[in-house]
Amino acid sequence: MTQVNPAPLSIELMQPTAELGAAVHKLISECPPLDTNSMYCNLLQSGHFAETAVAAVLDDELVGFISGYRIPKRPETLFVWQVAVGEKARGQGLAGRMLKEILSREQNRDIKRIETTITPDNKASWGLFESLARKLDTEISSSVMFDRHQHFANQHDTEMLVKVGPFKPIA
Repeated sequence: MTQVNPAPLSIELMQPTAELGAAVHKLISECPPLDTNSMYCNLLQSGHFAETAVAAVLDDELVGFISGYRIPKRPETLFVWQVAVGEKARGQGLAGRMLKEILSREQNRDIKRIETTITPDNKASWGLFESLARKLDTEISSSVMFDRHQHFANQHDTEMLVKVGPFKPIA
């Protein structure tokens, strides 16, 4: 019997607004191993950092969210804070589409590098950024950014700094 892939979901990608902050908070809490931030933080991510964030909506429900910001002393570098994809939207390549959406916005066309942190065991995130590097035909590298012992007092896994780039603007 041939297995048929389900039709891709009709997910709308948009620049978020602060009104989505509570929904972002809920989505992130449903996406372990992501660290939950305060709802106030999610309101700021959705409002103040909307140009470098993206919301994915399916039938009026938030099913994906990426938060990020330009590193102040290196504005051509986007730091991706979190990538959340709800269970309903997994397996659709949504995380990659959301990253492309941020990078293809007119106001972000000067971004040439992406940085993020990933714990060593987060296979989904490693796969996402390795795939992005391949699609952008660029390098990917990693090094320790926040050590479990030195920075987290043994209360959080080591976070590896992952760098992707440089790359050309996405059309």
